[in-house]
Amino acid sequence: MSDFFWSDPPNHTAFPVVSAGYPYIFASVFTTAVFAVLGLTVLALIGLFVTFFISYFFRDPDRVIPNHKHAVVSPADGKVIFAEPVVNSLYFKGACIKISIFMSIFNVHVNRIPHEGLVKKVHYYPGKFFSANLDKASKHNEHNAVFIENEQGKNICMVQIAGLIARRIICKVQEGDTVARGQRFGLICFGSRLDVYLPPDTNLNVAVGDRVKAGTSVLGDLT
Repeated sequence: MSDFFWSDPPNHTAFPVVSAGYPYIFASVFTTAVFAVLGLTVLALIGLFVTFFISYFFRDPDRVIPNHKHAVVSPADGKVIFAEPVVNSLYFKGACIKISIFMSIFNVHVNRIPHEGLVKKVHYYPGKFFSANLDKASKHNEHNAVFIENEQGKNICMVQIAGLIARRIICKVQEGDTVARGQRFGLICFGSRLDVYLPPDTNLNVAVGDRVKAGTSVLGDLT
């Protein structure tokens, strides 16, 4: 058995971009072209830089997924800012392990499923827009929670949280969907955070300060 697998078909372009980024890229290209036609060289150069950055932000690289039955992979690229047991969470009954991943504007923002299973519920909350690295962001910011149950009855919850700049959360899975580990499922535009809630007996594999990548970094193992 291979140590890795593809959860989604590989892209057929050298620099894949998520489709949600196309409107931003096209708008930036159009604005830059207008500046160039009008002879506004400085503004055209700024527009060109912005266009390249937006394209970079919406990049969607392929990822190979660890083929380990109990592995829980990171749903996001970024830095681990919280990783420890908690009780009485809004998203998990009883004790659990919470892992928070902060995504800067330089990280890939495509989100992936942490573990295979059945989507039991998707809950969207239209909240505020505090900086995503603050503790109160988990509760008060706009967020979208996805609840998954695997074949062994283990429950996992991941919460997409908008940040100070982020103003759009995209989630493509619905209640009743069967999902695969590492599968693309959504996106948060322009800086954000993603919280993961795991059963309390999960063997944790990351610590605060670690850098993780969606689909490839193992957060822990379900027992």
